[in-house]
Amino acid sequence: MREFATLENVRSSWGTLSQEQEDRVKELLTDISDALRYEAIKVGKGLDEMIEATPTLAGVAKMVTVDIIERILRQDKSGEPMSQFSESALGYSLSGTYAIPGGGAANAIMNNDLKRLGLKRQKYGVVELWEK
Repeated sequence: MREFATLENVRSSWGTLSQEQEDRVKELLTDISDALRYEAIKVGKGLDEMIEATPTLAGVAKMVTVDIIERILRQDKSGEPMSQFSESALGYSLSGTYAIPGGGAANAIMNNDLKRLGLKRQKYGVVELWEK
């Protein structure tokens, strides 16, 4: 199966990549594409079939894949990536929120990414508000 984005797509969005980043991106392209396909399977859909039926979805899948890769590349590799961090003094308090818990490709996929691909829809109880 093919990836939803290419190294060149990431370069055009991110800019110049180091060799280490390029190697990482090449791995992530496959991992993220497979993870997105799996997310589609979990809701009873085939992402490749959806793209075939609606060709403009290919562009959305590319954008989502590039966004996820950029989110992963922004992580600080020297420590745990935190999106929020706070410290205190005499009370010995320290707290933080992890940007992407676990740091893997599957954990970097957010609900907003799945919504853009049509894999998450708002539901009320067990009645779906939109027809499939």
